[in-house]
Amino acid sequence: MILFLFFLFLFTPLIEIAVFIEVGDRLGLWPTLGVVVLTAILGAGLFRVQGLSTLRQAQANLNANVFPAREVFDGLCLLVAGTLLITPGFVTDSLGFLLFFPPFRHGLRRFAERHMAFEAWPGERGPDGDDETIEGVYWEVKTGDEDSKTRLPKGKNGE
Repeated sequence: MILFLFFLFLFTPLIEIAVFIEVGDRLGLWPTLGVVVLTAILGAGLFRVQGLSTLRQAQANLNANVFPAREVFDGLCLLVAGTLLITPGFVTDSLGFLLFFPPFRHGLRRFAERHMAFEAWPGERGPDGDDETIEGVYWEVKTGDEDSKTRLPKGKNGE
């Protein structure tokens, strides 16, 4: 993984510089810089619109007591997309715009689901066949009543 990140950080700027040189050679300096600034502005706008939509959907799922797994994945993709679009370069911009495209995110999510194991709970069963229960000691705390003091349970040593 370290080697992969090393090559990623080494070759990404080199590829971006090569593409900048080619595009700048064909379009000229100012149109090339204009396109870079335009993609950053467009990316910020897309991030705002799609990010707010994803956030609203996640809040609706949470209100319905449903974990928003799809929205969390989409939010992560949008965060990466926004970062890629703010970074100057045509290759990173292309990848960023792909991540803003919902069918691409859907395919990426399906790929991740196939290659990663998700398990919220271990799925172990207790001796009676039910899900395991965490046992503990509890006590009621009464407030405002001076006559009934709350007593904490004694420990194993009778403390």
